[in-house]
Amino acid sequence: MSAVTERARPTAPGNALSGSIRDSLVVAKRNLIRMSRIPEMVIFGLIQPIMFVVLFSYVFGGSMQVGGSTDPATYRNFLMAGIFAQTVTFATASSGAGIADDMHKGLIDRFRSLPMARGAVLTGRTFADLVQTALTLLVLAVVALLVGWRVGSDGDTNAGRVLGAFGLLLLLGYAFTWIGALIGLSVRTPEAATSGGLIWLFPVTFISNAFVDSGNMTPWLRHIAEWNPFSATVQACRVLFANPGRSDSGAWPMQHPVWASLLYSILIIVIFRTLAVRKYRSATA
Repeated sequence: MSAVTERARPTAPGNALSGSIRDSLVVAKRNLIRMSRIPEMVIFGLIQPIMFVVLFSYVFGGSMQVGGSTDPATYRNFLMAGIFAQTVTFATASSGAGIADDMHKGLIDRFRSLPMARGAVLTGRTFADLVQTALTLLVLAVVALLVGWRVGSDGDTNAGRVLGAFGLLLLLGYAFTWIGALIGLSVRTPEAATSGGLIWLFPVTFISNAFVDSGNMTPWLRHIAEWNPFSATVQACRVLFANPGRSDSGAWPMQHPVWASLLYSILIIVIFRTLAVRKYRSATA
């Protein structure tokens, strides 16, 4: 018995692009269906950020100084942009673990044997993670409102600016999931992907302006925090939400946080998507 394989025919760039999009959406649908059949994945993903909101708001709220004030309500409004950003970036670990699990089970090798776009598997996976992150962010925003967070607490804002802030958060989260994809393809087990996905996230999120005013840090640490891509998105959200925490720093990302957030996120996507797709071509289970 012999098997006959048909040589792939060349396709026009437009057809290749539409085919890649179609393949990516199919993979995304597969991952979303899988998530819906394992509801504990979504539930546990919601519990951690809610715990951060409650703990930071009520345990540290009266001890933190923001703009010379130790009012717990002021700190809650200052805090929420940081919590939102931390939540979307922590999705990196689950993204990497999911891809590592598919690698471990040999599913990635099977996908590579199919006539589909090379980057579709990773694009579909990261898009599905983006949908889950958006759901988590929605629930977290409701919890934040319940504990006292308010947009416009330090100035004027509008619905467009608020939606723009959430858009920047989702873009940052999507960018970081490509880092998680690269980690997931580079390790041998899902456990290693989870650990590898979290170790570097802690310094990125805590050496920033997310939870404390970076102006209170030592000069060298403040410089790192102000040029941290994570800090740019946090600062952009505070500006768009009109929450406390406006920076008087001369660092360009703090002076133009919205543009800095966009540029950082796009740059991360371009670099790590390229590296992840290249790794996908050669990775073996």
